[in-house]
Amino acid sequence: MSDFTTRPEIRGTFGVVTSTHWIASAVGMGILERGGNAFDAAVATGLTLQVVEPHLNGPAGDMPAILYSAQTGEIRVLCAQGPAPAAATIEHYRAQGLTLIPGSGLLATVVPGAFDGWMLMLKDHGTMELCDVMQPAIEYARDGHPMLPRVADAIAGVAEYFAAEWPSSAAVWCPTGAAPEPHALFRNPDLAATWQRLSDSPGDSRAARIDAAREAWRSGFVADAIFDYLKDAKVHDVSGRKHSAVLARSDMADWRATYEEPLSFEYHGWTVHKTAPWSQGPVLLQALAILKGVDLAAMDPNGAEFVHVVIEAIKLAYADREAYYGDPAHSDIPMAHLLSEEYNAARRALIADTASMDQRPGRVPGFEHLADAYIERAARDFGAGPVAAQEPTMAHLTERRGDTVHIDIIDRWGNMVSATPSGGWLQSSPIIPGLGFALNSRAQMFWLDEGLPTSLAPGRRPRTTLTPSMAEKDGARIAFGTPGGDQQDQWQLIWFLRFVHHGFDLQQGIDAPLFHSMHFQGSFFPREVRPGEMMVEPGVGEAVIADLRARGHRVTVAAPWTVGRLTAAMRDADGMLRAAATPRLMQAYAVGR
Repeated sequence: MSDFTTRPEIRGTFGVVTSTHWIASAVGMGILERGGNAFDAAVATGLTLQVVEPHLNGPAGDMPAILYSAQTGEIRVLCAQGPAPAAATIEHYRAQGLTLIPGSGLLATVVPGAFDGWMLMLKDHGTMELCDVMQPAIEYARDGHPMLPRVADAIAGVAEYFAAEWPSSAAVWCPTGAAPEPHALFRNPDLAATWQRLSDSPGDSRAARIDAAREAWRSGFVADAIFDYLKDAKVHDVSGRKHSAVLARSDMADWRATYEEPLSFEYHGWTVHKTAPWSQGPVLLQALAILKGVDLAAMDPNGAEFVHVVIEAIKLAYADREAYYGDPAHSDIPMAHLLSEEYNAARRALIADTASMDQRPGRVPGFEHLADAYIERAARDFGAGPVAAQEPTMAHLTERRGDTVHIDIIDRWGNMVSATPSGGWLQSSPIIPGLGFALNSRAQMFWLDEGLPTSLAPGRRPRTTLTPSMAEKDGARIAFGTPGGDQQDQWQLIWFLRFVHHGFDLQQGIDAPLFHSMHFQGSFFPREVRPGEMMVEPGVGEAVIADLRARGHRVTVAAPWTVGRLTAAMRDADGMLRAAATPRLMQAYAVGR
């Protein structure tokens, strides 16, 4: 184990906040200092991230969270992933001449979920007034915040497109007619005004005021602005054509964020909690189930054997993700079988000394047709051409820079939140005039093939990549996660394995060299498959990279310190709090005392 760390592991007893932007982390800590709990702090942090990282998340995006209540001792999932609209049928999209749902524009929009999810968390678990938790984000939108260079780059990359095709976006992101300069003070007065109106929602109690804001969002002035725009809007998207939205007023009015039980798995004394297969969350549990019978502790955590075995397990788990996952409210998902010891012993036996180039979903009795469909789909040419993936998370490793966001918070009472907000990126859809934010593009994760758990269907949740995590053992609990699209559960897996088997502390594990596979079918337009390809940071060393290539892996060596954006927070059994954040991209920070 290396003793090298870029930063100290934050320790204390009062509270810790770690997120993908230092301003948001400071806002969350400020809420804790004012007497708020972890849930109050998470809402304030999440709303602030929508201001300071608008290329990565927004109010009309989506947000899964895993919550631990110290009062009840329960761990629950909050699902703020909106479903497909009632008019979102395969027939409608096929009639547009599409084989894939575009990764941008109005056809890609599902019901906006993030705002209602944050409000539900605040109402049921928070203690502070709506106006108090919204105030920091309002002030940063109204009075300005330092423009991150990566946000400035993202806007500069689409400024001409906005001017030509999405003028409402140009008005907000290029208010002077040009893209903002890095580090310049940037304001979004329309968003500030929207949030101020929501913050001022009337009511005779704290809960009533929050409910009034939710109603104003789904059926009031926010919905009015959205559907006044959508009734005539027909906008250009990545397909190269113009399309109108299928989202209707009733879709927003009828939807609410909800709670669910987590999906859990026991691994070397730890109980790991994830979201259900409407996200990719269970893929981490499947990878753990495959690796449970491997002596990882005997391996060098940065060595070629460790990297090879973990990559091969990832390939197997992600093949099952592509074949079997989807919204369990709309499809029969065989998760119990996919997590069973007998099934994963057979999967483990498939790991050879050399890299596999095949897509190898398991054969689940009664579901074999889904495995066959994935193998066929992964070999298909969708004719999308060389289009950059429409999820910004991995763009800093390819053509453009960007990311999703993540938050981990623990308060002095032991309440915990792990949340991975995303969607509503400034690149994804035009700004709704007067509101200061864009709609989401999450529908691109559906397929236009019939009969799949991920087939487009009204009311069905897309199988998102957003996947917060929580784990517990002998009174200790960890909240962790990362942005990263398809890489989220890969990076989290590697971090967790090194923590469990090699004694890395939170920061050591985050700082250690990371890697991931691109072998399986991507979740975002244009749904690329890259058999045998993997990416690794050069910190593993040239000998390890050569060994991996000798084993048959198609290795891309990333630029130093560019892979992964993990954060983590932990409460030890004795009440000690710890937190850490990645140094990569130079903006995530952990704070606490």
